[in-house]
Amino acid sequence: MLAIAAAVLAVAQTKAFLVFSKTAGYRHDSIPDGIEAITAIAKERHWMVEFSEDSTVFKPTNLKRFDGVVFLMTTGDILDPDQKMALQAFVEKGGGWVGLHSAADTEYKWDWYGKLVGAWFASHPAQQEAKVRIESKRHPSTRFLPNPWVRKDEWYNYKTSPRGQVTVLASLDETSYTGGSMNGDHPIIWCHSVGKGRSWYSGIGHTKESYQDPLFLRMLAEGMNWAARSHRQGN
Repeated sequence: MLAIAAAVLAVAQTKAFLVFSKTAGYRHDSIPDGIEAITAIAKERHWMVEFSEDSTVFKPTNLKRFDGVVFLMTTGDILDPDQKMALQAFVEKGGGWVGLHSAADTEYKWDWYGKLVGAWFASHPAQQEAKVRIESKRHPSTRFLPNPWVRKDEWYNYKTSPRGQVTVLASLDETSYTGGSMNGDHPIIWCHSVGKGRSWYSGIGHTKESYQDPLFLRMLAEGMNWAARSHRQGN
């Protein structure tokens, strides 16, 4: 009986993610690397994961199967009005959303999505090394990171700062690289609640090398885990 109970508990604790990587603008050549990395994370953590670039997956009946949705470097306008309603309902009723890098370069005309992601992409300088300041040593996705975290990536500038609307987990030291345009206050990883759901975003993740970096992968896994509450949607 104990073995059966343990098995039932293990099934109940399994998280399920939809990873969506559709692009209607720039397409990152690191998307396949991200898919491979998330596949490995899911295997290690005994999660279920489904990958798609078909917008029709955004139906209420389908989204009920998942605890979280990951926008893996999406770009442009990728959802129709009904699909937008399905995603919004999924998150606001308790589902998780994770955005990587150019998830902030997506759906500029959809106000709710702007609040979901936290800030929209504005520009970026050339890829270069920079210092990432860890602002939260309490959050599970950043508490293990070195401070500063020195790494190379494509560093996004955002149209507005999300600070004050989200919990900033890490920010860029604009004195450590060239091309930052946010007047020294440059959030790069953040999270917040949206209705009953959770949103977690990382501007880091442009490069193929990111998806082979153990620290980045652990950060991503913990961000996904935090966003998804293992709460399958009931309606």
